[in-house]
Amino acid sequence: MMKTQSKEKSVNSLLSGGGTAIPLFKVFMPKSVLEPLNEVLMSGYIGEGPKVKEFEKQLGPWFGNQNVLTLNTGTSALQLALRLANVGVGDEVISTAMTCTATNEPILAMGAKIVWADIDPWTGNIDPADVEKKITPKTKAIMCVHWGGYPCELDELNAIAKKHGIKVIEDAAHAFSGEYHGTRIGSHSNFSCFSFQAIKHMTTVDGGALTCRSKEDCDRGRLLRWYGIDRNSNRKDFRCEADILEYGYKFHMNDVAATIGLEQLKYVGETVAKHRANAAAYDRAFADLESIRILRHDSQHNGAYWLYTLRAKDPHAFMAYMKEKQIVASAVHARNDTHTMFQDFRTKLPGVDEFVSEQVSIPVGWWLTEQDRNRIIEAVSGYRV
Repeated sequence: MMKTQSKEKSVNSLLSGGGTAIPLFKVFMPKSVLEPLNEVLMSGYIGEGPKVKEFEKQLGPWFGNQNVLTLNTGTSALQLALRLANVGVGDEVISTAMTCTATNEPILAMGAKIVWADIDPWTGNIDPADVEKKITPKTKAIMCVHWGGYPCELDELNAIAKKHGIKVIEDAAHAFSGEYHGTRIGSHSNFSCFSFQAIKHMTTVDGGALTCRSKEDCDRGRLLRWYGIDRNSNRKDFRCEADILEYGYKFHMNDVAATIGLEQLKYVGETVAKHRANAAAYDRAFADLESIRILRHDSQHNGAYWLYTLRAKDPHAFMAYMKEKQIVASAVHARNDTHTMFQDFRTKLPGVDEFVSEQVSIPVGWWLTEQDRNRIIEAVSGYRV
């Protein structure tokens, strides 16, 4: 334990330049998980089993959608969604460059071409008008990302998709519990993909979930997540008699991860509420600053605020300034289109250019005390360029 604490302290010192910094991310893990976790570990059944089914059952009402598949990662959810959308070699997927590379690497894995659409530089989200301009006869899907947990313009994106006979895939890794027009993310589009990675609003250590608009897609996805095998079919022997119709993956969640997820669900409403309360305090405090500008979010939607992103004049100077104040600040994600693996798809993206020239995120999470929040507000308010 002492070694772990020392390592933690040294990491914080490295990030902050000495002392203990207010972290940008932190793992939420309640002590109440220990008893049910020990039970499942000693049960003799730690693969995909009853805990996975129970977790999916409880996630359904949360999303307002019973077509839920739990998976081993959020990245698997994205790749499975692309497969269910029948994206293949030579097809095109319109996506955003402003995201984690995990959003776009699955498109390459399917043998498809990425077509970059620009973003709104005041939200970080994909621009529906530019999406429609990029559609061709080869387009199979639109991939959108809810930057920081603030919802994309889903009505517009789904209307465009319906008009052109293509699918919408939401990367909702930042947006667990985010609300679009009062309805939680997870029921608006063909597919919504969630991450339960270590530092998300809730975690299963690693894991993900996929919600599907149609039961048919969900049923197919249930087969594909486990090699294409129907684990629920009646058979005389152990998985040896059922025909496998199409190849699948080893993407399923296990009962150990699901047990953690079931316990996390008891707390996530309160956790997200703290993120939102901190974000609201920042919005009020930073509204009239000169060197810092807040993003423009529609009050009709309720973001999950996995990130609180600002637009700072000279963001590198801002990060250095915050480091001196013992507060971790970061751009979090680099634009994807500049990476060598995406070099064949480069195009002009003025909205992305504008956003990345200023965007930076500050701590907003459940772990902030009132003293921490006030300290952050004071530091940000004192920044000058």
